[in-house]
Amino acid sequence: MQLARIKIALILIAAILVTACGGSAQVIIVQQFPEVVSEPRDIRAAIVFDETFSTYVAKPAKDITIDIGSAQVALLTNAFRGLFQQVQTVTSRDQLNPDTELVIIPSVLQVQLSTPSDYYLNVYEVWIKYNLDLETAEGEPIDSWFMPAYGKTPGSMLGSRSNAIEEATIVALRDAGAKLLLDFYRIPSVYGWMDQQKKLEQ
Repeated sequence: MQLARIKIALILIAAILVTACGGSAQVIIVQQFPEVVSEPRDIRAAIVFDETFSTYVAKPAKDITIDIGSAQVALLTNAFRGLFQQVQTVTSRDQLNPDTELVIIPSVLQVQLSTPSDYYLNVYEVWIKYNLDLETAEGEPIDSWFMPAYGKTPGSMLGSRSNAIEEATIVALRDAGAKLLLDFYRIPSVYGWMDQQKKLEQ
């Protein structure tokens, strides 16, 4: 009799866990990111955050949406201010300052999500694949840089499915900011453009 009760209890617990991992989720990322402490280069840059980027809502699964638009604008703005001495954020090229030297147009290529039920892991994982089009003020292409970002939760039990997805997404956004700060000036084409700028100023 006691064994039967234990079996029933285990079935109920399993049902609760399955329910917690399922269902729809609409996640809005409103995380505030701290200012970057770094030594920016003497470059006048403009970042073009068009409407598609600033209002971007990912749909990595049929029943899941993740609104990262405003959060990724805030994150990248902070990161670019750590890279460049002067940063102008605009919604189109028509708004560029006359003294702009470098134009960066970010876009989201894809957002992917892995949940505990997908691979039997006790974590939620988020991948955000960015592309950064780098151009001169005159519109000449410098490079098109692919920048993937990754985030995961320390465990799947974070109160709710939405909270877990939010946590993993915030970690992925922070990863994007860190990669931008660490790798931007290592891009060969950016180094070549900067070298050319120095020669023109001599």
